[in-house]
Amino acid sequence: MEDIVKQILARPIQVADLIVKAADEAQSFKQDCLELKTKAEKISALLRQAARASNELYERPTRRIVDDTEQVLEKALALVLKCGATGFIKRVFTIIPAGAFRKLAIQLENSIGDVSWLLRVSSSDGEHDDEYLGLPPIAANEPILCLIWEQIAILYKGTVEERSDASASLVSLARDNDRYGKLIVEEGGIPPLLKLLKEAKPEGQENAARAIGLLGLDPECVEQIVNAGAGSVFAKILKEGDMKVQSLVAWAVSELAAHYPKCQDHFAQNNIIRFLVSHLAFETVQEHSKYSITSKQAMSGNPGGAEPNQMHNVVVNSMAMRSQVPEGPKLNKPHSSSGSHHLPPKGNLQPAKSNQHHHHHHHPQGHHVSLSGTSIKGREFEDPATKAQMKAMAARALWQLCVGNLGICRTITESRALLCFAILLEKGSEDVRSYSSMALMEITAVAEQNPDLRRSSFKPTAPAAKAVVDQMLKVIQKAEDTDLLVPCIKSIGNLARTFRATETRMIEPLVKLLDEREADITVEAAIALNKFATPDNYLHAIHSKAIISAGGAKHLIQLVYFGEQMVQFPSLTLLCYLTYNVPDSDSLAKEEVLIVLEWASKQAHLMGDPNIAELLPEAKSRLELYQTRGSRGVH
Repeated sequence: MEDIVKQILARPIQVADLIVKAADEAQSFKQDCLELKTKAEKISALLRQAARASNELYERPTRRIVDDTEQVLEKALALVLKCGATGFIKRVFTIIPAGAFRKLAIQLENSIGDVSWLLRVSSSDGEHDDEYLGLPPIAANEPILCLIWEQIAILYKGTVEERSDASASLVSLARDNDRYGKLIVEEGGIPPLLKLLKEAKPEGQENAARAIGLLGLDPECVEQIVNAGAGSVFAKILKEGDMKVQSLVAWAVSELAAHYPKCQDHFAQNNIIRFLVSHLAFETVQEHSKYSITSKQAMSGNPGGAEPNQMHNVVVNSMAMRSQVPEGPKLNKPHSSSGSHHLPPKGNLQPAKSNQHHHHHHHPQGHHVSLSGTSIKGREFEDPATKAQMKAMAARALWQLCVGNLGICRTITESRALLCFAILLEKGSEDVRSYSSMALMEITAVAEQNPDLRRSSFKPTAPAAKAVVDQMLKVIQKAEDTDLLVPCIKSIGNLARTFRATETRMIEPLVKLLDEREADITVEAAIALNKFATPDNYLHAIHSKAIISAGGAKHLIQLVYFGEQMVQFPSLTLLCYLTYNVPDSDSLAKEEVLIVLEWASKQAHLMGDPNIAELLPEAKSRLELYQTRGSRGVH
């Protein structure tokens, strides 16, 4: 950096010296040239001072200010050289506008102000600690930029306390305006913020983590944050930092992953998943009853080893974890992070009740995939509200990290996290329950597309998978909390192909939701039931009979006739599946489904859907065949 700055300064110093020499040789406008000479000498002295302090200068404003100063000096040199023309003819034909000297004098004075400000803002001698630096002339067009420069310069050169204050100022700027946030990233604010996150006291670390999370505005910004080494810094904090700082780091991870999913693997490589699962499991499941998956190598190398049941021997705390998490960032929809900015937790947490007990961490023997994390001394003594906030932010981060990522989803399902989500979905605070449901929704969405993950992690005999399904089913049966209801409906739909023929208990609650007043819930229930009835599901006929037995046809007819368009499409699709799968159903005949299909086939907006256009004629034809054969009298 020092050598770069010296190179930047070399040319303007040389030009300033040439102005001084040319002014002494001026033949015309001598007084004006002497004024420019005086200002050039001041600039030269300041630039030489800057060269001596080059190791302290903050590069971004240095480049901008020195470039502008050099341009002004070049113009001044060209003007002064004109005044040195000799001979009568040369002087006559050298035309100098009347205001040229005045204009350049003002520009040189501004350059003096800019370089002086640069030296003051980059100084680390503490002489101006209590002095308001003001804004340099260069800030006339963009005052915020200079304010950002000043704060970032403090981040580079200030004391730990000054750096903490500067990071808090950057938080305020990033909250105010996304453009300010982009400027902070562009002007080199990320490296010193990460350094502060590593070195500062907890308050300074909180400010730094909050700033970094707010600066993850878009893929480009997040990429710069990741390339600056955020993963390793975050991992260190999540492993051994203050819990309030860890909570903010987990929140920052969720923000960065939400705005740039490609960073998911970077965080996974830095053990972020492991540490987040550790926080999620802390006081949720007993430490000594670790939920782990024995690796294939260990199983093959020890055929007479542990029984499968032992691998799933999970002891669940009988805790009452209903502590209140303070109001913080809530993301209740899968992609709500993008497009709107979510503020980080403030840290002013309210006390919460907790009967949780700490259990010592024991390392089991043998080879296994385990995300046990670390046992952080003293974390059991944190206040309940801080622990609840940490758990909420860990769940939030895991939610965003597993979106569309098979590797991370597999890692999470092979850890204690799946069981933790099931427990927290029942006993957690409002935020924890919400984020846990969203995480499960994303994991099951990946499992729906990946048969191996679906079979290994959500087989009916797996205790953790069973616990997850049980809790999601309870949410659907109660149908009270929309924020939980929608992701739980989606998750059950995603798992439709994992349920056995005898496992039909989730059909009736989903059918009941077809009578829901809120359209978005009705739509999700219809979509989920479609996944049970689609021919892609091996048990589609059995599930279709269960849907009909639960009264599904009656609800679907009402929705096809009178529902909003967003409701009509999945409802009609499901009705077609039921008709095709169980064409000889007495219930379908009694409800006169054939008339409904006839009506639907004449609705242009419904037949405009390619899926319905293909399904409806086949379903209608099949229903006509079976019901005519049965002499049911349906026309």
